[in-house]
Amino acid sequence: MIETSRYISNTVQELQPSGIRRFFDLAANMEGVISLGVGEPDFVTSWNVREASILSLEQGFTSYTANAGLIELREEIGSYLSSRFSINYHPKHELFVTVGASQALDLALRAIINPGEEVIVPEPCFVAYGPLVTLSGGKPVPLATNVKSDFKLTVEQLEKSITPQTKALLLCSPSNPTGSVYSKEELQEIAAIVDKNDLLVISDEIYAELTYDDTFTSFASLEGMKDRTILISGFSKGFAMTGWRLGFVAAESKLLASMLKIHQYSMMCAPTMAQYAALEALRNGLEDVEAMKKSYRRRRNLFVESLNEMGLTCHHPGGAFYAFPSISATGMTSEQFAEQLLLQEKVAVVPGHVFGPSGEGFIRCSYASSLEHLQEALNRIQRFLKK
Repeated sequence: MIETSRYISNTVQELQPSGIRRFFDLAANMEGVISLGVGEPDFVTSWNVREASILSLEQGFTSYTANAGLIELREEIGSYLSSRFSINYHPKHELFVTVGASQALDLALRAIINPGEEVIVPEPCFVAYGPLVTLSGGKPVPLATNVKSDFKLTVEQLEKSITPQTKALLLCSPSNPTGSVYSKEELQEIAAIVDKNDLLVISDEIYAELTYDDTFTSFASLEGMKDRTILISGFSKGFAMTGWRLGFVAAESKLLASMLKIHQYSMMCAPTMAQYAALEALRNGLEDVEAMKKSYRRRRNLFVESLNEMGLTCHHPGGAFYAFPSISATGMTSEQFAEQLLLQEKVAVVPGHVFGPSGEGFIRCSYASSLEHLQEALNRIQRFLKK
């Protein structure tokens, strides 16, 4: 047999597997586990949305769409962004449909990064950010945030991190894993630094619909920032459509065209039946989004208040569906805490260090689960702490 590992690229060999997967795999082999680890809604996609997809199949709409997606879907996305977030994009030249927000992020990075260029990545952050920068040939520059700043990047940090090689800032609001949401004023301060240093911003807004206490502000909606922003979003979180794998990207026409070239060669187009589902979701699904949002708010309030009461200090997440409590009082590392909680009490959470070194001492808990399951998980966590 040949030694096949020598054929694998050095970049891929050095890439670490996702830290989340180990705990998912452990939990998958255990009975009676309550999982607070999965970052997806517990709601089923609305029936009218599923029905629209079924109807598209029955009508025989099974061929490719345009590379950029159905024009009627792009028009609907444009209307949605305009009415919901006060940003106007041309549906033919500044929008296209992707296979999830993850593909949009990959396309954005590959389209703009030259070898060795830097992308600033505030941490704790979604586990894919750094590896995707690396795979694009760039260099991720992690910036550690902390609970004192509500896990938000400060302008002082940003200014100090910029070098002649800096190309872009990767921003996520509401945040995975912390649930933090940047205010309009905070984004305006960041925008001034971005403009002064001639940077791009890749703005991951996949949780935009799940903002609970304040009005969500899209980075692209700020004065002068639309042409500097690659806006990434999709249907997975707000519309409970994770398995449909449908996202979209919005950007200035030349930036968008560069991403579309890669998309044409690597993916062709997003699944046709999923696009018809998304079309229905935008036209007739926003009431369901609001209902889910109200449910998540109730769950957040219960879960975060209970964590604080039992001594796991947790900041108040303004969006997404994650709590990010500190477990430092236990004297355990994040990994030790998560592993022992799973083995002893069958509750799956994600250790904070997988989201970057600044996540050590914390765990990520998804409250996108029924109130019954959340209450039982809280009982088990409290029992674990008493031991």
